[in-house]
Amino acid sequence: MSLVRQAAELAEQGMDVIHLGIGEPDFPTPQEIVLAGQDALAAGRTRYTSALGLDELRQAIAQYYQQRLNVVVPWQHIALTPGGSGALQLALAALVGPGDGVLVTDPGYPCNRHFVELVSAEPQPLIRHHDKDWAITLKEVQAAWRPNTRGLILASPDNPTGSVLERQELVAIAQWVKSQNGFVIVDEIYQGLSVQAPWSALSIDDGIIVINSFSKYFGMTGWRLGWLVTPAHMIEDVERMAQNFFLAPATVSQHAALAAFTPQVQQELEMRQTELLERREYLMQELPSLGWHITGSPEGAFYLYVHIGKTVSDSFSFCEQLLAATGVALTPGIDFGQHHNAHEFVRIAYTVPLPRLREAVARIQQFLELK
Repeated sequence: MSLVRQAAELAEQGMDVIHLGIGEPDFPTPQEIVLAGQDALAAGRTRYTSALGLDELRQAIAQYYQQRLNVVVPWQHIALTPGGSGALQLALAALVGPGDGVLVTDPGYPCNRHFVELVSAEPQPLIRHHDKDWAITLKEVQAAWRPNTRGLILASPDNPTGSVLERQELVAIAQWVKSQNGFVIVDEIYQGLSVQAPWSALSIDDGIIVINSFSKYFGMTGWRLGWLVTPAHMIEDVERMAQNFFLAPATVSQHAALAAFTPQVQQELEMRQTELLERREYLMQELPSLGWHITGSPEGAFYLYVHIGKTVSDSFSFCEQLLAATGVALTPGIDFGQHHNAHEFVRIAYTVPLPRLREAVARIQQFLELK
């Protein structure tokens, strides 16, 4: 966020900044969703909903799982939340407390460990290795598991590496964790943004807790609306906590999100995904010419996690210098953990159009040549 602030200041001073650091799609919210939100405002649909959200939207999400992902999810097990972050807070508050441990991936989404601490539990590192394609295996979960570990948080597709969980490995992990009376949370907020056809962890085991959001694939970041899919035994606890934590999700956002599942919007979202894949392909071809190594198998989200250790020794300082000299904003690896030579990595978000990506690569190339 320090670099984000610096980028904003440089832009205010007139520098042409290319933002490849923030994990936010550059596409606007689809117009049909915006219009649905405006219609809700005009009709006065602005009062509180129930703590779990509009039944109509919960049912639409359940239908989406069945039609798009071939998974039957009872709509009564779906809780609408203030973003994916709200879903994760509710899930952890229902599952752990003081003295409990939760495995969080390293590298991984940086807020996860803080969400664990928020409920007075202990975040425990699940170390990933770039020479193993950042894969998460049952063997590594077992090695990281401690006597007080209650469960783990995974993501597919993953931030920052863009990796997708291997299905059979997740089956093995879920079965073993269940034998330990533990839980598995899978963050699927980048679902739909993948090279291959998307799938849900719910197709493996309905005991897995799944988090999703309207932010990334649906282009509704600022609307702050997500959802949580829980086993039947958790939903009452989740509802009580939602009443106390948030009271209810944003009403206008919920009415707007009903339009996200229309054929017109779905067609537009697929066109956007095609463009994201074109950007990914360009960077996959061009970044190695800088002497940078794209790590893992980035098959989803809109990120590449890049090893730049052959050209720099401190990726945070490098990102600061690159931003100041060229206006290209990247995210240093230290944001995502400490146990994987994080200072040798950067995350690149391909959330600008192809011409801007080409300009960014050209600026980086020139900067490296002058160092």
